[in-house]
Amino acid sequence: MKESGDFVAFQRRSGSSPVSQADDPEQLYRLLARSNNGPDSVWGHQSKVLEKWHADHYSEADVAIELPTGAGKTLVGGLIGEFLRRKEGSRVAYLCPTKQLARQTASRLADYGIPQVLLTGRVPTWNQAERAQFDSGRAVAVSVYSHVFNSNPALVGADLLVLDDARAAEGYVAGPWSLKIPRSHYESAYKDVLSTLSSALDPLVYKRLVTPNPDGQYLSSVYLASPLGVAARSAELETALSDAVAMGKVGEDAVHAWRFIEGRAARCMVYISYNQILIRPLISPTFLHPAFSEPRRRLYMSATLGAGGELERSFGRRKIKRIPVPAGWDKEGTGRRFFAFPELAEDLAADNQKLAPFVAGIIAKAGRAVVLTPDSRTASTFREHFLPVGYPTLNAQEVEDDLTRFTSQTAAALVLNNRYDGIDLPDDQCRLVVLVGLPAKGDLQERFLHGSLGAVEVLQERMRARIQQGSGRATRNLRDHAAVLVLGRDLTSYLTRREIQEAMHPEIHAELEFGVDTSLGFTSTAMLENLDVFTEHADAWTAVDDSIVAARETYSRAEAPGVADLQRAVRHEIVAAEAIWSGDLPFALNSVRSVLDKLRGDRTPKRYGALWSYLGFSIARQLADQTGDSNYRETANIYYRDTWKNSQGTTWLSHLAAPAERDAAPQPPELALTDEVAMRNILAATDLAGVEAFEELLKARAGLEGTEYTAYEAGLVHLGRLAGAQPSYGNEGDEGDALPDAVWIFDKAQWVIWEAKSQAKETGQIGADQVRQTGAHLRTAEKEQEKAAPGDSVCLLASPKNKVHSSAHAVAEENVYRVRPPEVLDLFDRLSRAWQTARARGLATLSIPELATIFKAEQALPSQWLPLMRNRPLWKKPAQ
Repeated sequence: MKESGDFVAFQRRSGSSPVSQADDPEQLYRLLARSNNGPDSVWGHQSKVLEKWHADHYSEADVAIELPTGAGKTLVGGLIGEFLRRKEGSRVAYLCPTKQLARQTASRLADYGIPQVLLTGRVPTWNQAERAQFDSGRAVAVSVYSHVFNSNPALVGADLLVLDDARAAEGYVAGPWSLKIPRSHYESAYKDVLSTLSSALDPLVYKRLVTPNPDGQYLSSVYLASPLGVAARSAELETALSDAVAMGKVGEDAVHAWRFIEGRAARCMVYISYNQILIRPLISPTFLHPAFSEPRRRLYMSATLGAGGELERSFGRRKIKRIPVPAGWDKEGTGRRFFAFPELAEDLAADNQKLAPFVAGIIAKAGRAVVLTPDSRTASTFREHFLPVGYPTLNAQEVEDDLTRFTSQTAAALVLNNRYDGIDLPDDQCRLVVLVGLPAKGDLQERFLHGSLGAVEVLQERMRARIQQGSGRATRNLRDHAAVLVLGRDLTSYLTRREIQEAMHPEIHAELEFGVDTSLGFTSTAMLENLDVFTEHADAWTAVDDSIVAARETYSRAEAPGVADLQRAVRHEIVAAEAIWSGDLPFALNSVRSVLDKLRGDRTPKRYGALWSYLGFSIARQLADQTGDSNYRETANIYYRDTWKNSQGTTWLSHLAAPAERDAAPQPPELALTDEVAMRNILAATDLAGVEAFEELLKARAGLEGTEYTAYEAGLVHLGRLAGAQPSYGNEGDEGDALPDAVWIFDKAQWVIWEAKSQAKETGQIGADQVRQTGAHLRTAEKEQEKAAPGDSVCLLASPKNKVHSSAHAVAEENVYRVRPPEVLDLFDRLSRAWQTARARGLATLSIPELATIFKAEQALPSQWLPLMRNRPLWKKPAQ
């Protein structure tokens, strides 16, 4: 017990005494560094970022900072938070994706001398004294996203939110508004809700969804319920959801989500697969979530910020200012990764049965491996076939509170499903990362956008960020290193594409390029030897590493097509989404128009625009029904026709042949868009109407009968004109194989790109380089035309070879097909006959429908001959 003389009245607690006011965050750190356990000073690039924020963005509500892993994001975010806490008395919450990262962040802030309290886990267990330190602005609260994005947020009243790993936060942010009903656990609720939506689905789709044994297509596809049908049955849908919640037929997360969407289910998108129903808004309405929207400032921290509006869509913010990565760090990454592509190795590509044992052997040799998969099915398959027998495995939940459960084992696989962030495994904790499958299979909305709608462009930044984040899970500092195995045909094909590599960070670009070059054309034995040299990381690796660094210095990150248009459109997307959520349909319709106006550029992603056109149709039709205004009805028809036009090559809209739309939607045109364009171009080709010009054109057949490449390529160009392409042009430059041999452009409907190997022999095999080259021609044509190719464009490789090398299948894109020379001649003959009949009838006197009838009789419409050219997709191995 203290003696009375030991007590000092009103003694101030540690941390509450006045401190010198710093003029900026960097000066603040100089004060903190006198007694903290951190570095003596901030690094140069950190100084630049802090100076930029203080000088230009101090008063901004939403600011994003890009700093690579290992570049000190935590110190930058912590210093900005601590500066505002001291200067303005701000309450600061620093949010992380996981509890493990929150603990790590709290420890680092403590080392930097920044007062902090760790508030994670169940809220009733929180230390109330520590909670009071946040509430009173005495310390920075370090927590997780779920304590803000929650139906009952635990962290409220913050003045600043620091959002770490912001690019990976979409799932955390959308969670409160995402009502999921998995069939496997809640079949009764699934069927009840599905029944209320029967009129919002194509009858054939509905029939397959209720059957106990659907075929593979219906097991994996994701369908969008008609918004008109959902609105028409909104009362029944709300009742079914309310009953499911009240009777405990859904999970706890769905119960919480119901609190957010109750009364607004008709304003959500409803996605349905055979295994799950997801009801959520297209963009999370965070503007009505006070715990996120009321703070004066939000600071988004990420190793990759990307472009194209991805960050704004994820957080539902109209405008986020960006502070880009400082010079020097724009090329240099963190640590070294060695990408290996087993499916490109000569022997493994030829015999798939050898692949799984090869991968299992690498994992066994490495000891610990982190395995990243896009979905639970892929994860299960990997665990069953690609791990050594009896190998210990863990999942994300098992290491959430204690990562040493993995790192303390000499042999273990940490298999993470759709989790590319939030796990740090530096140095010897892990030297092997396995990426399995294309990371585009998040929730049903993401799967719909990618797989059903085909709006790949709007997800490109998200996929690239996940690949960069995932491949860097085990390289957490400048001297760290880890091997990265790339598995899955879709991911292998994606990462071997040069334009995908060019859109990555220069360090990743150089590493991927090196990985492809050392995998393609080599055996698995050579790959193992390379992995050994890399793992030893001794002198033998140094020269190799120097070559990667040299390549990195020559690269700059290239912006993907359509990114600028998407960035311009995102503000209007969020305004439209907010109006829909608020029930203001007239304002929502005006905003949809603004979105589409921004998505009208030549390099715009048309399929994403098609979705917004479809929303415009749905909104306008609802307004027509509510007001009786015929102008709204005509507006709806215009939007619907635009939806059809921009959805070429996809089936999502045909699967919306729902009873609810039977009388609302106009009938699609009888003539396919590409056919209409071809017929219009043929009627306009007056220079071919004369006898001499037409006869000269027909002589091009001789070039297609032979093997001489210049005559063959000229023949393909003439064939394009017969088919109705305008323009149809060939390779007249000096770049040889870098250019396509023929490009057929059918306006905004479809492009057909040709690579011809007329001089090849029937013996031998089509190689991977030829297939990669063919797929790349589409991007070359886009650069030449200065516009994005329509979504259903194809690349055709004309070759007499009967066999395809196994590695070629692994790198083939899904729009690349093999065509035999006799099929090209057959197309020439059918088009010639159709032309001759049309000329005999008087080409100038024919209408588009009349000309189409003539071409249809000869099977010469694009919609007839293109399916024949697509019989042999090169990504698909023929049945043995």
